[in-house]
Parts: sequence; C-alpha cells; structure tokens
Amino acid sequence: MDHFPIFLSLKGQKVVLVGGGDLAARKLRLLRKADAAVTVIAPSLCPEIEELVAQAEIDHVGRKFLNDDVTGASLVFAATDIEEIDAAVAQAARAQGIKVNAVDRPELSDFIMPAIVDRSPIVIGISSGGSAPILARNLREKIEGMLPPALGRLASFADSFRGAVKGTISSGNERRKFWENFFDGPIAESVLSGREVSARENMLGLINRNWKQENADGHVAIVGAGPGDPDLLTFRAMRFMQQADVVVYDRLISDEILDYVRRDADRIYVGKAPGQHSHSQDEINDILVREARKGLRVVRLKGGDPFVFGRGGEEMDVLQSAGIEVDVVPGITAAVGCAAASGIPLTHRKHASMVTFVTGQAGDDMTAADWSGLVNSRQTLVFYMGLKNAGQISDRLIKHGQDPKTPIAIIENGTRVDQRVLPGQLFEAAEMVQRHQVTGPSLIVVGSVAAYADRSDLQQITNAALENKNTASFLNEVAVAAQ
Repeated sequence: MDHFPIFLSLKGQKVVLVGGGDLAARKLRLLRKADAAVTVIAPSLCPEIEELVAQAEIDHVGRKFLNDDVTGASLVFAATDIEEIDAAVAQAARAQGIKVNAVDRPELSDFIMPAIVDRSPIVIGISSGGSAPILARNLREKIEGMLPPALGRLASFADSFRGAVKGTISSGNERRKFWENFFDGPIAESVLSGREVSARENMLGLINRNWKQENADGHVAIVGAGPGDPDLLTFRAMRFMQQADVVVYDRLISDEILDYVRRDADRIYVGKAPGQHSHSQDEINDILVREARKGLRVVRLKGGDPFVFGRGGEEMDVLQSAGIEVDVVPGITAAVGCAAASGIPLTHRKHASMVTFVTGQAGDDMTAADWSGLVNSRQTLVFYMGLKNAGQISDRLIKHGQDPKTPIAIIENGTRVDQRVLPGQLFEAAEMVQRHQVTGPSLIVVGSVAAYADRSDLQQITNAALENKNTASFLNEVAVAAQ
C-alpha cells in the first residue's frame, strides 16, 4: 500500500489553495464541502472563484505566491498547472512541515486526492496512487450508480437513534442484530424512499417494544422487473432482490433477471401462461401472506410494471388488508421498453399524439372496450396479451373504422436477446401470428408509428405524406413504406 487511506476533518481549518483557474476551482468545490477555511492565492481568478470571493465565501490574496503564504495552514494545494510554481509551493509547504498536494503531479505531492463518492456522512474514496486516475474515476461512477442517493440520510437517521437503542438494548450482540435487521428492513427502506416522518414513528415503536417480536410479520415488495433485459432493472428493484428471503415470480421473469436475486433466497414459481395457470390469483395472494407472516422479506417479482396489467394492485390490497407492510417498486412497462428496443416511438409529433395500453385477453375487459374510441389516426395502440385474439382485435378495430392497412408490429420477447419484431398491416394480424409461429410473450403495436419497425423508406415519404390532408391516403403511404 503506497498511500495510507485517511479521512481528515478540515472544518474551520485554514487551507491554502494556490491557483485561480478551473483546476483550482475543482479542488475548491471539495474543500468547501468539507467546510474548510480556504485562502486562494492567485493574481487572477476564473469566474467561479471570483463569485465566491465576491460573496465572502473564501479569502483571496490577489498576487503571486510567496513562501510565507503557507504559514499556519493545515493543508496546502498547488493548482496552477505551471510546474515551476507548483514545485515552489510544494517546497515551501514541506519546509514548514505542512502536507501538500500538487494537482496531477504525484511526484510533488505528500498525499493524493481520491475519486470521491459523496453520500455524506457516508464517503468513499478511491485511489490508484496517481497511476491511473481515469480508472479510479470509472470505478467511482460504477459505485455511484450502485448506492441510493439517500444513503447519507439513512446514516444520519440511524445515528439519531443510536443513544436510544443503546439505552434500551443492553447487550452489544443484541444491538448488532438490531442494526443488521434495521438496515435490511422496511424502516430503512422508508428512509431511502423519502418517507422519513413515518420511518421515525415506526423506529420509535420498534425500540420501545420488543424488537424481535416486532419483526414477527415480514414485508412484501411488489417489484417490477421490466420487460426482460436485466440492464433495465432499477437500482431499487435490485436492492430488494438482494435482500429477499423469498422471491415469488412468474413466467415473464428470465433466468438472467433471477441471477440478481440473493442466492440463498427461496424461489416460488407461480407462472401463468394462456390457458395454463399453475396457481390462481387467490393462491398467489395466500402464498404472499403466508411467507410474510413467517417474518420473511418477500419479493413478488413481476414482468414489466406491476401496476400495468400485472395485478399488483390486487395483491397490494390483500396484503394491506392482512396488516402486512408493502412496498411497490415501479418497473419499465413492456410497451415502453419493447417499443424503444424495437425503434418504435410510441408518440411522435408527425404521427401520434397519444398512446393507449389495452388488454388483448378475451373476456369482459375486451368486450367492454370502447372500440370506436380506440380508432384514431393520431393514436398508438399497444395490446398486451393479444396473440390468441389477434384476429378479433383487428376485426373489431376495422369494424369501427380503423384503416385495414394501418401499420402494426408484433414484438416478441421484447428487449431480450431473442427479440423478434414483425412488421405488417392490421388486416393480417392473425395470419402473421400463425405464419411466424409467434409463441413468446408479445405485444401488438397498432398505428402509423409501427412502420418504424421497418423504416427503410419511411423517412423519405413522411414529410410528403403529412402534407396530404386525407388520413386514409397518409396511412396507406406509411403502410407501403413499411412493406
């Protein structure tokens, strides 16, 4: 280890920064975050530093550096980007026994500034010892993406209760178990989600009662896993998946997504396929309640977004009625994710000013649909679960006035490596399903934007077609471009 990692308190302490340009400004931002009393030595200043001087936020000595300028400083920074001046600053600081950092000059530096992940009071420093600063920065960016923005608030929240916990739980081992349960539990999640008032109330109740018994009932997170590509999982979804004791999942959840679940979590498959229900919805609800009442952290993992044709609302109602705490984690719904992965804009100034999601399953929902209201040349329709009824969907739309040649696209296994995008026209929807043997999870996109699924000539005719006031002619031109 070439450098000893250490965190210094600079609050109120004098720090000398030599240099007034952009290089110095970058260091100044960090020093101000640490509440240091900064004195800038430079004959001229960049606008950012000049503004801070005008606001009396920092001190400024408007001349060239002199050796005595470092006297009384806790730390010194040389940030002129002029080698001879930076070397002189380093020599002056060392002569007085003061640690110095010359920016981007490790050979002149007593200490190195790491790449910093700031979630104060949680701070992470990453250093390559000056050998590969870009690599250190890349690592910082990866870690930044892994950590919740509110992590610092969670640390401060926990600190505010340390005294109360210590006064209530005398055993050090029991306190450790308490905090382990807290940081992995629903109260911590409430803080991370911005619900700090309710989190504080629940924390007080947890401390004042028997905390082991308080954890008797578990917690359920209804998590949207997105349309299939694991890269589209949200950070919050992955956090719950890593904490889960039990995951209850359906057939839309790929093995690649399940790989992100904690390895020792129990997995319960409750998948449904058309005409093949391994579990009824009531049975799934019972499983969620049963597992939560064991005191476990349960994740109900759903494809897409749990509140868009996912029955997440029904499951939430049942769990809340049973007195079980529930969190809902949004996911990228299939229509949005699959359309984007297929290059199909659901809305477009030249083609569609609205988008409607419709269930394509037979039953009361489909029968009750306002089919005449769905017919609109400036609207995109996305049918979920519509493969089996593709013919019925096209017949009803055409019957209510939709042009039979309206472009459509069937997206199978959207966002996944085996994605297929099949362009066509509305009148041939059922025949397309049969001809291409579409069997995987699919969406049917209806509207002029669906022509973007095969847009080799679309761009050339779009502007000319838009000048035509005749809607049918416009749609026909778009459809021809899609063929």
